[in-house]
Amino acid sequence: MMGDVDPDRTLVIERVFAAPRRLVFRAWTDPEQLARWWGPTGFTAESVTANVTEGGRWRTCIRSAADGVEYWAQGVYREIVEPERLVFTFAWDAGDGTPGNETLVTVTFTEEEGKTTMDFRQAGLTSEEDRDSHHSGWSECFDDLTAYLSRARR
Repeated sequence: MMGDVDPDRTLVIERVFAAPRRLVFRAWTDPEQLARWWGPTGFTAESVTANVTEGGRWRTCIRSAADGVEYWAQGVYREIVEPERLVFTFAWDAGDGTPGNETLVTVTFTEEEGKTTMDFRQAGLTSEEDRDSHHSGWSECFDDLTAYLSRARR
C-alpha cells in the first residue's frame, strides 16, 4: 500500500523531449504506442492493456531478451488531465494478477517552444535501493521513449 511521501523513497526524474506534449501524452496513453517504448533496455513489452479513464485499469508484461523471464505490472488510473497530467498506481505482480507493493506515479507534461518537459514522480517505494532500481529502469524506458518520439515525428 502507498505510504506517506518520503523523499528517500520517492523517485523523481525530469526529461525534455523534442516533441509537442500532445504527442508525448499520447505515447503514454495509447497502448499500441506504450508497447513500443515500455520496458528497460533489453526488454520488450509483450502485453499492454490500458483502459485510460479515471478508475480504469492497466496491465503490462515485459520480457527479458536475455533469459525470457516475464515481469508483470498493473495499476489504476487515478487522474487524467489531457495533455497535462497522468496519475496512476503501479505495482509489480507475480503474473497471476496479485499485486505487490503499490506506488503512486504522477507524470506532468509542460510544453515550451515545441518541446515537452516531463516531470515523473513515483512515491511509496519500499526503500532507497528500490527507488534507485526503479530510477535505472524508468531512465532506460525514457531513453526508448525519446527514440520512439523522434521516429514518430517523421
